[in-house]
Amino acid sequence: MEEYIILMRLDLLTKEAQPSPEQMQVYMKQYQDWVGGIAAQNKFKGGTGLSTEGKVIKNNVVTDGPYVDIKESIAGFIMIHAKDFDEATKIAGECPILAGANNSVEVRKVVMQ
Repeated sequence: MEEYIILMRLDLLTKEAQPSPEQMQVYMKQYQDWVGGIAAQNKFKGGTGLSTEGKVIKNNVVTDGPYVDIKESIAGFIMIHAKDFDEATKIAGECPILAGANNSVEVRKVVMQ
């Protein structure tokens, strides 16, 4: 089994794109059920949500980020075990975040150096 990271991207900044508290409860239940299903297969390694605040370091200069003009931000990630990219992509394709307009997930293999 190999390790993969699933990055979840969605609009964290536009007020109209934010769910109501009731919608958020439904979404969190769907997300927890999805992660629970992965864990039940012993393929869940870990993960968490991310804040909207951050810093970017480039050319030894530190700036605030992520930038507020970027609507598609990384909201969180999970790490999973999968036999190959196809299986990891299949698992990622079931992420309930994909039900939201313009939301996306990215699957990347974790490479140990």
